[in-house]
Amino acid sequence: MSTLKIENLHVSIDDREILKGIDLTINTGEIHALMGPNGNGKSTLLSAIMGNPKYQVTKGSIYLDGQNVLEMTVDERSKAGIFLGMQYPQEIPGVVTSDFLRAALNAHQEKPVSLFKFIKELDKNIADLKMDENLAHRYLNEGFSGGEKKRNEILQMKLLKPKFALLDEIDSGLDVDALKIVSEAINDMKSESFGCVMVSHYERLFELVPPTHVHILVDGKIVLSGGQELIDRIDKEGYRWVKELGFEFETEEERQPIVLGSCGNKVKAK
Repeated sequence: MSTLKIENLHVSIDDREILKGIDLTINTGEIHALMGPNGNGKSTLLSAIMGNPKYQVTKGSIYLDGQNVLEMTVDERSKAGIFLGMQYPQEIPGVVTSDFLRAALNAHQEKPVSLFKFIKELDKNIADLKMDENLAHRYLNEGFSGGEKKRNEILQMKLLKPKFALLDEIDSGLDVDALKIVSEAINDMKSESFGCVMVSHYERLFELVPPTHVHILVDGKIVLSGGQELIDRIDKEGYRWVKELGFEFETEEERQPIVLGSCGNKVKAK
C-alpha cells in the first residue's frame, strides 16, 4: 500500500491565499471524491500536488510514502507515481500523440518499452476507450473535441499506471456514452496499488465510480468528510446547507457580475 499525505497545506496565487490548511490522507485502494462550489480551491489543490509553478506552497507538507513531494520537480512527481488528468488539456502542435505517449511511458521505466509492445498496449487501450484510432497519429489534442481530450487523458493514465491519479473534472465535456466508457476505465484501474482523487460537480460520475471517501472543500479548507450521504445531499440541496453549519463562502449565483451600465451611471453622477 502507498500513501499520499497532505498536512496543513497553504497555497497562494499572486499573493492571494487559496488553500488555508488542507489535511488529507489518501491510500492506494481508495477513491476520494472532492466536491465544493466553484472557486474554492479544488483545482488548486490538485495542481499544487502535481507541482504547477503558478501555485506557491507557503506552508505545510506533501509526502508520498515518506518522500517529500515538495522537493521534487514535476517530472520527478510523475515518475514517483502521481498523475494529473487535467480539466483543460492543452493542445500541443507539432507533437504527435503516440510519440508523446511513448516518450512519457519510457520516462517512467528503466528500460525503454519495445515499439511492438507499446503499439500493442496503445491499440488495446484505444479500443477499450472507443477512441478514433487516427487520433494517435495526430498532434496532441490539436483539433480534438472536449470529449476526445478527456479520453486522451484517461489513455495516458492507463498507460502510465500511476499510484495516485488526480482527476480534475474528467467528466466535463463528456456525453452519456463517453462518461460510461471513462468511468469503466477508472473502475478497471481500481486495485490495492492505485488510489484516486476525483473532482466533479455531478452525482452521475460518483454513481458510476463510487468513492470510498467524500470531502467538501470550501474557502480553501476541507470542512466536511464522509460518504455517499454527502453527495446525495449536495445533489438535492446544493451547498447552501453547508452555510447553515457556520461555514462562510460565496456560491456561484451569489457572485454578482459588474454591470458596465451601472458603472457608467456612477461616473455621470460624479
